[in-house]
Amino acid sequence: MHTEHDWITTPITADLLRGALDLERTEHGVLPHRLPAKARAQCADGQLAMAESQPSGVRLVFRTRATALELDSRPTKRVYVGAPFRPDGVYDLLVDGRRAGQGVVKGGNTLTIDMTTGTAEIQSGPPGTLRFDDLPDGVKDVEIWLPHNETTELVALRTDAPVEPAPDSGRRVWLHHGSSISHGSDAASPTTTWPALAASLGDVELINLGLGGSALLDPFTARALRDTPADLISVKIGINLVNADLMRLRAFGPAVHGFLDTIREGHPTTPLLVVSPLLCPIHEDTPGPSAPDFANLSEGRLRFVAMGDPAERASGKLTLRVIRDELARIVEQRAAEDPNLHHLDGRDLYGETDSAELPLPDDLHPDAATHRRIGERFAEAAFGADGVFVDGGV
Repeated sequence: MHTEHDWITTPITADLLRGALDLERTEHGVLPHRLPAKARAQCADGQLAMAESQPSGVRLVFRTRATALELDSRPTKRVYVGAPFRPDGVYDLLVDGRRAGQGVVKGGNTLTIDMTTGTAEIQSGPPGTLRFDDLPDGVKDVEIWLPHNETTELVALRTDAPVEPAPDSGRRVWLHHGSSISHGSDAASPTTTWPALAASLGDVELINLGLGGSALLDPFTARALRDTPADLISVKIGINLVNADLMRLRAFGPAVHGFLDTIREGHPTTPLLVVSPLLCPIHEDTPGPSAPDFANLSEGRLRFVAMGDPAERASGKLTLRVIRDELARIVEQRAAEDPNLHHLDGRDLYGETDSAELPLPDDLHPDAATHRRIGERFAEAAFGADGVFVDGGV
């Protein structure tokens, strides 16, 4: 199968990966995780398990003279009962920081999800191969960004010249946590999620702990942030708490304080930016939970609806406006003793005008064009001339 090159197989080890917090040994290779094993052991939620194993922001990074490479991987494809098949996850190839190719891997496992019953079934499948030819001659830094929305077991890396870990770039490390929007939702590829775009514009190294459906102020996530070395940290809080209908206002404030307290245990003076929710019209004044509207699912048009009642705000149910007000209050209170704590209103990234021009296709998640807009605006707010991260970090 591999006779046209004198292939060199390089073990996939942690020193070739960036953006992952853990690397699990499997029967066939390794599986990158974005939460450490101890955190995973503290929550049996299937949504969290799926989200944290989808390698948003995770990339293989190495230095080589190779002009051809192959990566064997075993993806887990998602199939939703009654809906059209989802497109294969995309791999982005970067050479010396510039995109030089894209590809997909066929085969792999299939996870079939029935949203009407909440059940899921997995069917095992074989690995597939991603191949890139005609890479430029000479020593170069190569990055393979793994699909942001497809669990990816890495089986083998082959090249036609030796591989070594790329040297430290010297760039600051930006650690970010958020919801499915930060995870990548409907971005076109792993380097075009809004955090990846913002990191590129800000010239920083990204660790993306955007966890679809799972930005829920979990203590184990706070501890993961606490224990991960970083020069800059941001946390985007709100939408999942509403669409999961997880807690009431009485619990929300103390939970935010506890989450930030835990991060500060490991990063007492690191610049820390708290970002409130983007505009989401269905939940601005209507509490959760969110639920899929299955009416047009068979035609590929999935939309979400808010199931709460605006009158329930009086009993403490959360809406996005309530959360924004509370986050602004909490950050202002804490910043009196924490000058490295900052606040950003999510509507500065995506607000009323943006919603009229680029409405959320499913009423919950941004599309590829909106990811680009959010990424550019975050980069300006955080890394621009007057950005909160300009003079922060080491």
